[in-house]
Amino acid sequence: MNTELMEALTILEKEKNISRDVMMDAIENSLISACKNHFGTAENIKVIMDRETCDYAVYAEKKVVEEVEEPALEISLEEAEQIDSALQIGDVAQIPVHSKEFGRIATQNAKNLILQKIREEERKVVFDQYFEKEKDIVTGIVQRYVGKNISINLGRADAMLTENEQVKGETFKPTERIKLYVVEVKNTPKGPKILVSRTHPELVKRLFEAEVAEVRDGTVEIKSIAREAGSRTKMAVWSNDPNVDPVGACVGMNGARVNAVVQELRGEKIDIINWDENPALLIENALSPAKVISVMADPEEKIASVIVPDYQLSLAIGKEGQNARLAARLTGYKIDIKSETQAIEAGDLPENYMEQMGLMGEEGYTGDFDEEYTEDGEFEEFDGAYGDGYEENYDENYDGAYEEDAAYEEPAGEEDTEEFEFIETDGNE
Repeated sequence: MNTELMEALTILEKEKNISRDVMMDAIENSLISACKNHFGTAENIKVIMDRETCDYAVYAEKKVVEEVEEPALEISLEEAEQIDSALQIGDVAQIPVHSKEFGRIATQNAKNLILQKIREEERKVVFDQYFEKEKDIVTGIVQRYVGKNISINLGRADAMLTENEQVKGETFKPTERIKLYVVEVKNTPKGPKILVSRTHPELVKRLFEAEVAEVRDGTVEIKSIAREAGSRTKMAVWSNDPNVDPVGACVGMNGARVNAVVQELRGEKIDIINWDENPALLIENALSPAKVISVMADPEEKIASVIVPDYQLSLAIGKEGQNARLAARLTGYKIDIKSETQAIEAGDLPENYMEQMGLMGEEGYTGDFDEEYTEDGEFEEFDGAYGDGYEENYDENYDGAYEEDAAYEEPAGEEDTEEFEFIETDGNE
């Protein structure tokens, strides 16, 4: 038993996760290469290795001839009979080759061949390890800044977080642990090249999978994600179990689950909405927190027209158009948002809604909508457009004044008219 070789292969197998059979194949090839350097040819060299005991033997097969012309391939009868007396002219004799007789160059070449195979197998093992984590998240340790890029240690390999994949405003200190999304793993002669990201939308999805058990087991599905890294993310979720609230599952008790994700993303805001197969309802949810009067969506053209109350227009569009932009990415629709006033002037409001609001007479639109109104909170549906609780009741006798010392006048026909005044008493009104 070759104890030394067996121990060396065992250590390689444990520390570098390199298969023993692979290393034995490398040793066989290195012996054949050494023979080629020593004898000038390796066509007739045979290496026999016992995979259990690690014992090996090298033989050179030579043909028995009367007169030797090629010493590397032929042997005389006299020499053959010294090895085996039964050999005759034309037989093939197996001549033992002792590796100790190899020269320095042949030995060095064999050694280099084994070391090269070890390095190749090590790179292959590392590549396979991280290739399995492609499209998943990993935890890395910040090493140093290389220009505007950041070198990240992932354990057995290093990754480079490029400037384009960094969130603007995020800064890291050496030895800091951060989570990264593995975009791609490439196999190169110098080892695996791992591309990681902090801006990819899938990073948010993987973080929720790690934090929310219902997402991890498939009860809650994340249907779509739209993200502007470092600022805001919108995420549409759907539950396969009617007894499970998808939004509540992702938010968690007192917001514990979503807060854990927000903390990892350094304070990035996350809007979680309900997914709906009806594009109009989906768009309405996507524009949250803005309220919507109606949505008219064209599934074929992927275009939607949205009408919101005047006071909700800026909220629906968002700062620098962010809310509308994320809603468009989340739903896949090109969204045109108009205020109620703009829609009335353009005649884009549904007739049912106009009649309900008292804005349609026998000859068409008659209202000047300067009067005040209140909401009754009911959900209305008209011809594919979905309102969101804006059925208004008008009171023509209410002058809309809520100023100090102003009087509220009861409608005509009432016997009494009461006046209410604000009176200051000890600093309390």
